[in-house]
Amino acid sequence: MDAHRRGVAVTTVACLTGVAAGVLSSALATGATDTTGLGLAIVAMLVNLGVLRVVGVNVNEFGAKDHLYTAFMTFALWFITWGILLTESVSL
Repeated sequence: MDAHRRGVAVTTVACLTGVAAGVLSSALATGATDTTGLGLAIVAMLVNLGVLRVVGVNVNEFGAKDHLYTAFMTFALWFITWGILLTESVSL
């Protein structure tokens, strides 16, 4: 996989798992202070590596910078998604 496709795949997977974790947090957590939501974000960060392997990205080549990038992107999208759903009082 060339560098451009690898970068697109890594970013896409990190963002989509963050959004999925945010939606699941809204569905499963009882409120903003429920630690279930944060647990789901951490699980999503770990799921990223498995999904990237399935997509064909060699995660064994990842350095600290790559791991921090995927963790940050997942956390950021989880935070934004769950924050919007909490603010709008959406119940799933």
